[in-house]
Amino acid sequence: MKKPKWVVEKEQARKAAGSETVWLFGLHAVRDALLNPKREKLRLMVTKNASDKLSDAIAQGGIEPEVVEPRGFSAPIDSGSVHQGAALEVKPLNWGGLAENCIGAESPRVILLDRVTDPHNVGAILRSAEVLGASAVIGTRHHSAPETGALAKTASGALERQPYLRMRNLSDTIVELQRMGFLVLGLDGEAEQTIEAALEGRRDHPVALVLGAEGPGLRQKTKETVDQLVKIDAAGGFGSLNVSNAAAIALYASKAH
Repeated sequence: MKKPKWVVEKEQARKAAGSETVWLFGLHAVRDALLNPKREKLRLMVTKNASDKLSDAIAQGGIEPEVVEPRGFSAPIDSGSVHQGAALEVKPLNWGGLAENCIGAESPRVILLDRVTDPHNVGAILRSAEVLGASAVIGTRHHSAPETGALAKTASGALERQPYLRMRNLSDTIVELQRMGFLVLGLDGEAEQTIEAALEGRRDHPVALVLGAEGPGLRQKTKETVDQLVKIDAAGGFGSLNVSNAAAIALYASKAH
């Protein structure tokens, strides 16, 4: 009996995901990946200079490096990438599910991203999330930045430590968080209330902050699903914040005191 088309497509997608690899580059990103025991490492390409700088991490990473001449550096990364003589092929990290990452911390804070596709923005958000103690950063499988070398380099090591989940459907994820007891706030410049006002007397609650891409902002479906729309209390009336800056300010403003 012939398998239905959707079954075949699902199996092909699963197989493709299983064979998917990522090339990380730059001394910082490569060092942190080598030191991460949860990271499956496949191939390391380094110049002699980079090998010397990473010698301790290479020893701990348990992978035999390919030492190449700077001119012969042929890792399949974008030609404009600042690789500093180091590139590491890895499997994407598997952080697990929503509950195991979002429950357990005292007054957890979570960031959700609605169509934020720029890897530099997501990398910067991961970095802020780690510094400010977010339990997880959550995007979608489609229309959000996947793990890439550019994302890892901007995250400056945070990609190895900060849970970054990519869920199938953002609205379903919001509803699931609401069922777990999260207060879900969507950031919207047109909102009436500030984050601080919305959290008055509720700072001990688990809070999820939803941010959209610059320009289009949150999708209508997202706006309808969150508990409340809020804005960052801004002194000036001009322009809007870059999404990574907005994420950092929103996380800080929502912190439990």
